[in-house]
Amino acid sequence: MTTVIRQDDLIESVADALQFISYYHPKDFIQGVYEAYQKEESQAAKDAMAQILINSRMCAQGHRPICQDTGIVTVFVYVGMNVQWDCDMPLEDVINEGVRQAYTHPDNVLRASVLADPDGKRENTKDNTPAIIHYKIVPGDTVEVHVAAKGGGSEAKSKFAMLNPSDSVAEWVLEMVPQMGAGWCPPGMLGIGIGGTAEKAMELAKESLLDPIDIHDLKARGASDRSEKLRLELFEKVNDLGIGAQGLGGLTTVLDVKVKDYPTHAANKPVAIIPNCAATRHAHFTLDGSGPSLQTPPSLDDWPEITWEVGDDVRRVNLDTVTPDDVKDWQPGETVLLSGKMLTGRDAAHKKMVDMINNGEELPVDLKGRFIYYVGPVDPVGEEVVGPAGPTTATRMDKFTHFMLEKTGLTGMIGKAERGQVAIDAIREFGAVYLMAVGGSAYLVSKAIKNAKVVGFPELGMEAIYEFEVEDMPVTVAVDSRGTSVHQTGPVEWQEKIIAAKAV
Repeated sequence: MTTVIRQDDLIESVADALQFISYYHPKDFIQGVYEAYQKEESQAAKDAMAQILINSRMCAQGHRPICQDTGIVTVFVYVGMNVQWDCDMPLEDVINEGVRQAYTHPDNVLRASVLADPDGKRENTKDNTPAIIHYKIVPGDTVEVHVAAKGGGSEAKSKFAMLNPSDSVAEWVLEMVPQMGAGWCPPGMLGIGIGGTAEKAMELAKESLLDPIDIHDLKARGASDRSEKLRLELFEKVNDLGIGAQGLGGLTTVLDVKVKDYPTHAANKPVAIIPNCAATRHAHFTLDGSGPSLQTPPSLDDWPEITWEVGDDVRRVNLDTVTPDDVKDWQPGETVLLSGKMLTGRDAAHKKMVDMINNGEELPVDLKGRFIYYVGPVDPVGEEVVGPAGPTTATRMDKFTHFMLEKTGLTGMIGKAERGQVAIDAIREFGAVYLMAVGGSAYLVSKAIKNAKVVGFPELGMEAIYEFEVEDMPVTVAVDSRGTSVHQTGPVEWQEKIIAAKAV
């Protein structure tokens, strides 16, 4: 029997799935984070997970993106051999039209993050196309589609190696995970692909992340093959590293580990790791010729009722009056609530400012004594002053840090995850401070932003310099003015605690 799949049905289904996953976490992911939250003993990690869960519920209610980085789209399409297409354009173009419609939807505009000419002009395609599309031709008379949106921060932490056949995959993974830092926004999942060729191992790792979190079911029934044994081994040993939520140190770093393998050449053992972040986003649908396949909204009862409150002794800071001397008293790991005006700027803005300073040109903003937030927000809709505006990975700005602190008099920086040693050394040298906002809480953060305007480089779109006026924006002192980094001290402390607890 031949099934006819209409072009518009695929377009509508892809667009609906991408809108759906922009504001709905998979139910299994929410359950996994909540379980980790309940058992977490590190207060910093527990607070981070509370913000992730609160943000997730807010997004489910408000239909706005979980993360400001609404991702680059990956699509796996399994086409039945008995399917016939009613299309007037190539299948790739049909899928990309669905992506285009999803990312430009007026009720929930998603951030366009895809750049053409990646090693040249890096010009934004404006609609987040093209997607990364994988096809398989399989028996049957339906089309099965798996859609995922992957943020750049977690994708940047992907690892690949061509191991020798006798090398241990587990040892290599445990060596790589600490090197990944916290820019992939743990707690999340690790997808591991083993075998095939270099590109096949990466595809396997990405595809494995489409599966639901089921590690506890696996633990209960026991492993039945080598891949499942590896999953259980790595789940325990990665969590024993003590990296914790957002890299702050704690009991849970991964919610699950997925493994897919494929036959390989006798001389090779290709292995890939791809992490999924706290904004895990994927959906699945099947077209059978009867029309579009649309997602079913979950019940809000699936989300736990979480409250996160700071104590009365929390440090409240007025960004309009804070001085470089004031930040010297701030302690590593301390929670700070920011109010007042801050500037924003990320990769493209930093490069442009460095070039202008080197050319003797005046910057569009004065950074002396100011704080800069590494963010590329989503466009606002309705009455919003700004869309979801969570932090981007701070290490990408490390190479600019010494120059910016020296030449502009900048006092503080706000971003996601750890800073590298070159940035930490510069922060210590100039007595500055680095504050960490929680990755995966973009909509929650945006509610603290009361006003937003572009004040520099409007041509950069979401990478323009904004001035945000914020009220009680929660952050953590991640690197103090003396150069102490909680991303270095926290995991060491919690790894020691985990080892000590197991020795009892």
